[in-house]
Amino acid sequence: MGLYRHTRLSWRDWNPGLDNDDRTLGFVLDSLPAIAADEVLWIIRLFENPASPLALPGAITLDRHDALHVLLGRGLLLQDEAFVIGFTMGADSRIRSWHRALFRWAGTTLYPRPYRFNREQMRVFEMACNLGLENSHRNLQDFPFEDHFPKPVGELRAMLGISVHRLHALFNYEQSLLPDTTASKRLDVDWKRVDPSDLYPPP
Repeated sequence: MGLYRHTRLSWRDWNPGLDNDDRTLGFVLDSLPAIAADEVLWIIRLFENPASPLALPGAITLDRHDALHVLLGRGLLLQDEAFVIGFTMGADSRIRSWHRALFRWAGTTLYPRPYRFNREQMRVFEMACNLGLENSHRNLQDFPFEDHFPKPVGELRAMLGISVHRLHALFNYEQSLLPDTTASKRLDVDWKRVDPSDLYPPP
């Protein structure tokens, strides 16, 4: 488990995966090459920062967003960001279809490169949003992750209704949909753990 020796990886290389139930949330987060909140571009903060008057459902503080990267087993590439944002938005009880449409428009049009999402990444966003909609624990943006750093990741996943089984199923489908991207190639997939009935149809 070289990732957790806390060598400083670049943001492109960091990827927590799903096989870390016994690690504490704080321990895994210590390996994340995080940026400061004030380094996030204003246009992104406009839609994704909960303090913004135009914040969309699922808007979450940067530290809590990073915690969800760990629980969802996603790195920091754009395809990973699309997944984490989609899941968080879908799990917000206020989400409506027009919120999803607005984010798709903003993310593919207003966000500057290299932060702009492409069509394939937005498909990942939609798949993750659907998964968030069916998550048993709602409004994850309000959960105080900062109070639970000493807890094992597996315990927190169970507490928040985040199913590794379902994530494996969706990651398998995502990898078949986008087989050649860096993010897809390093997804934590395991066909042996997936019931075919759990595979997601195209959005």
